Amino acid sequence: MTTPPPSGTETAHQESPYKGKTGLRRVWNALHYSLAGLSAAYRHEDAFRQEVLLAALLLPLALWLPATGVGKAMMVASVLLVLVVELLNSAIEATVDRVSLENHRLAKRAKDIGSAAVLISLINVALVWGLVLLGTS
Repeated sequence: MTTPPPSGTETAHQESPYKGKTGLRRVWNALHYSLAGLSAAYRHEDAFRQEVLLAALLLPLALWLPATGVGKAMMVASVLLVLVVELLNSAIEATVDRVSLENHRLAKRAKDIGSAAVLISLINVALVWGLVLLGTS
């Protein structure tokens, strides 16, 4: 006789004791984890602080510049994307460093690929802003 598979909640608890929260409690916990992550990134990551400063300048400018609503949305989204990619890159770097601080080709590759993602997101800002602003002339 076979044992039935565990329910979703039992499986979640086997994976992590923090999984399995539902409803408003999960949303509340997720909000606190997200704010802790933003705070940690701001405290410990120079690049994130620099990009937050860039966003603080560009986001109001995007809303002020003469562009269509869609253009403004694209400009804002491109700037926010940089922050998202930087957060993911910082998470990759922290994870790699947690595993080992020794120089290893795979660790370098992971960090370099994360850095490349940030670079592409920054190039995206320049392209989106250029296309939106040149298209409104």
